[in-house]
Amino acid sequence: MDDESGLLGFKSGIKSDPSGMLKSWISGTDCCTWEGISCQFDNKRVNTIALSGQPDKSNSVLSGILSPALSKIQFLNGLYLQNLQNISGPFPTSLSNLPNLQFIYIENNMLSGPIPNIIGNMTKLGALSLSGNRFTGTIPSSIAELTQLTQIKLGNNILNGVIPQGIQRLKNLTYLSLENNQLSGKIPDFFSSFTELRILELSRNKFSGEIPLSISTLAPKLSYLKLGHNSLSGTIPDFLGKFKALDTLDLSSNKFIGTVPKSFTNLTKIFNLDLSNNFLIDPFPEMNVKGIESLDLSNNKFHLNQIPKWVTSSPIIFSLKLANCGIKIKLDDWKPSETYFYDYIDLSGNEISGSVVELLNKTEYLVGFEASRNKLRFDLEKLRIGKRLKYLDLSRNSMFGKVPESVVGVEKLNVSYNHLCGKIPETKFSASAFVGNDCLCGSPLQPCKV
Repeated sequence: MDDESGLLGFKSGIKSDPSGMLKSWISGTDCCTWEGISCQFDNKRVNTIALSGQPDKSNSVLSGILSPALSKIQFLNGLYLQNLQNISGPFPTSLSNLPNLQFIYIENNMLSGPIPNIIGNMTKLGALSLSGNRFTGTIPSSIAELTQLTQIKLGNNILNGVIPQGIQRLKNLTYLSLENNQLSGKIPDFFSSFTELRILELSRNKFSGEIPLSISTLAPKLSYLKLGHNSLSGTIPDFLGKFKALDTLDLSSNKFIGTVPKSFTNLTKIFNLDLSNNFLIDPFPEMNVKGIESLDLSNNKFHLNQIPKWVTSSPIIFSLKLANCGIKIKLDDWKPSETYFYDYIDLSGNEISGSVVELLNKTEYLVGFEASRNKLRFDLEKLRIGKRLKYLDLSRNSMFGKVPESVVGVEKLNVSYNHLCGKIPETKFSASAFVGNDCLCGSPLQPCKV
């Protein structure tokens, strides 16, 4: 039977299967019962291949190439090969011979070479995801022929060149992700074609120029807009305040200037806002957010003075990054309504005084706390360093006391340039973590005097 020989051909291209993912694929048995295989009820023809590894388990991988024998499985509707890590070789052009193929998800593997132009022949495709591979070259212009597509995910590859203008013909798109490539040029001004688009991810490329005006037409439905880590310039457009459905906005690490639009007060549903590493200036608008989950305004030209009220009152916040934001508070006076779920706080480079002890001793999930270059003054020994805390930077403050034994569990530590004293507990940290204190001694600094 063609289905069985196609599947066994696929298996023959696999050179290593340490977790035994394909051990049930035995010639002469019912291939509809094999792991990862689904069949149509009426004619028992294979219509789905779904094999996935678990990114955190090193043995749940498949190594090998994608055999052209897959083209024998004529009723194949969906091909899902996700997180198998070591599937290599080029994109299998033989897939273009499958008349019923609608869904391709070949994600987080090691396929390489160009995405072939022949992909434009696969006009039944409703979703194409090749994210997390090593594809190079440009996005083929023939992709414009795939007018049934609702999803294109080509992120985390090494693609270059510009976004093909023909993509504007894909009017059914709900999800367009091209992030983490080497794409360049301006972001095309063609978004008025996409009335259904909900997710647009173009971060971590080399795009330049301003945010195109046609993005404003996405306001009714767009929930994720990620344009961070590019070379975009100009001011943040006022129309972004009309995106009532927006959950996540990332404009970080670009060259935006001017103020944040007052219209941002309308973004009442936003959960994740990242404007860090731009050239934005005061004033920052008073927002009407009911609950922010993560906020990063670091490294602009803001002088906020206070941590904004809408941040302090958020019941769900877990990440707060306000480095170099001109904050001048006594930390003991800051009483956020929720501290338990914080997992990262960065308040570096401000003029914050007082003690971090009360704040940190109330957090349960904190992974990182950075507050270097402030005016904090407290006894370091009173700080409860929880088991989850991995990154702690309190350098260039006025801390005193001894370094507690509990720092041993931290992965990255910096308590340099304070007023600490006494013997350093045995740790793996270098001298740079402890230099510039009044009287610390012991490895990695000079030995203590007996």
